Amino acid sequence: MSPRHAPSARPSRGRLRAAAALLLCAAAVPACSAGGGRSPADPAASAAAHPAADPALLPGMPAPLDAHDLYAADRPGMLSPVVKGFPSRVYVPNTLSDTVSVIDPATYRVTATLKVGHQPQHVVPSWDLRTLWVNNDRGDSLTPIDPATGRAGRPVAVHDPYNLYFTPDGRHAVVMASADHALVFRDAHTMRVVKSVPVPCAGVNHADFSPDGRWFIVSCEFSGDLLKVDTAGMRILARQRLPMRGAMPQDVKISPDGRTWYVADMTANGVWVLDGAAFTRPRLLHTGRGAHGLYVSRDSRHLYVTNRGEGSVSVLSFVTGRVERVWRLPGGGSPDMGGVSADGRVLWLSGRYNAEVYAIDTAGGRLLARIKVGGGPHGLAVYPQPGRYSLGHTGVFR
Repeated sequence: MSPRHAPSARPSRGRLRAAAALLLCAAAVPACSAGGGRSPADPAASAAAHPAADPALLPGMPAPLDAHDLYAADRPGMLSPVVKGFPSRVYVPNTLSDTVSVIDPATYRVTATLKVGHQPQHVVPSWDLRTLWVNNDRGDSLTPIDPATGRAGRPVAVHDPYNLYFTPDGRHAVVMASADHALVFRDAHTMRVVKSVPVPCAGVNHADFSPDGRWFIVSCEFSGDLLKVDTAGMRILARQRLPMRGAMPQDVKISPDGRTWYVADMTANGVWVLDGAAFTRPRLLHTGRGAHGLYVSRDSRHLYVTNRGEGSVSVLSFVTGRVERVWRLPGGGSPDMGGVSADGRVLWLSGRYNAEVYAIDTAGGRLLARIKVGGGPHGLAVYPQPGRYSLGHTGVFR
């Protein structure tokens, strides 16, 4: 959540024309399109070009590697040929500084600081893995970064991009337009608006997709709602208010078996546990004060929950459904958003209110490094990571 990003009315600047989007994209980094520019060596593109035989799946969606584990393609070493040549880096959007700090994880040092648009919120890997999109929320633009070179390209005009996701078939980008109260489906190649869906809630921000890709669940942080959305139909299927006054839902993550959904809640100090298919009333599991970000371990056994309000990380077992241990940052901190290293050994998190980044050993929770960055670090991306394609946010891979 952005410190300033409360519900507000903003004058729209109109929809982006397709020709302008194409021109801007061409002027950006090579292969800047979120879903285009696929090469024959791209396994995600190959899978999408030959849709899965299972008619239950969203057409064009790559078939899961393992029907019992949605994260089976995210194991250590399972890097797509598309990203194998990319240097390992941690990209940190500094919301208050209008910059992105680039960290070399081998040395724990900032190697570059990129100037981007106003109030960058998240760094988002594109569906085809070729581009990192910086969400300049108040700058009304996306800045592309070429992960092969670390260079920023020419911004693409996109209104109110608080957060960004991609449909599992790679066809559409979904902009979480929080201030505009809308889910905006855009062409993943050009970022041209396809359909803007008004939402009956305030503060749309995070999401995750069903195992078949046909629907997804969205959290609304300012009104305490959850939405269930039809992916292909681009329409809202259901809405429910979380059963707690003042609920403030944040990150959303599905379990490896696809049966259970977890929704972090900053004011409930835990995660809501939900049957997403039935979309029934969830139950609350306490984790810690200010629960915010959710990240799956490389072996699909645990969910890391960042408790921003108390400077800790809870480790939840997918098998038992319980918090097994809590890692506390020495001297405190404000762990927020991030990701797991490609080998699974380090959890990287932004320190939202401390202008720093934390590197945490996943074997035991030891703090490996505390790295100073710009003001208000938020949705950092660890890149590259294993996976065939990206569903967006700071790196949700399948």
